[in-house]
Amino acid sequence: MQVYPINLKLTGRRCAVVGGGAVAERKAAALIAAGAEVTVFSPVLTPGLSALQEAGGLCWTPRVYVDGDLHNFFLVFCATDQPEINRQAAEAARAAGAMVNIADAPELSDFYVPAHIAQGDLLITVSTGGASPVLARRLREEMAARYGPEYGQYLELIAKLRPEMKKRLATAKAREKFWRETIDQEVLDLLRKGKFSEAEERMRHAACCIRTEP
Repeated sequence: MQVYPINLKLTGRRCAVVGGGAVAERKAAALIAAGAEVTVFSPVLTPGLSALQEAGGLCWTPRVYVDGDLHNFFLVFCATDQPEINRQAAEAARAAGAMVNIADAPELSDFYVPAHIAQGDLLITVSTGGASPVLARRLREEMAARYGPEYGQYLELIAKLRPEMKKRLATAKAREKFWRETIDQEVLDLLRKGKFSEAEERMRHAACCIRTEP
């Protein structure tokens, strides 16, 4: 089955999690981190979910979901330990217009949540279409070992220097050359060693070496 890769902006969007266990906790925590307004339907919560609720991170409806609960949600995650309840909730949510993810039945879900690593603004995802979560986790671990925090720090430097480089490098061609040349191993090595000022200076020096003819 073909799927469409997409990064969703969830700030302020209403999302629901049906279930209060460990899987539900992971789903809710990720949604909250993305800025979503999260409601959890479950008679009980894990300690982690309770802490999120007490901190005001989510709304808790302390009972099993009932018909009519899942209206006006953008995404709904069905994550109880009872497959039949997950399927019933998914059908109700989908009928109400939500996109649905069923934790124990990816083949019945509208979308998958890929394995991913995040280093600052760098987000790398891998999906096996639900066929092999174990392989997805292994690939994620390999990527995490390859792309460390220095890549997120590099992106922070880019954001910091971008306005200055737009002024110093007058043409799009010169700016493109600058960004290509500053993605080098030496800058990344400096960042990996915590030498942020030196990494920034090397990037600034590269701009001095760029010819600005059109």
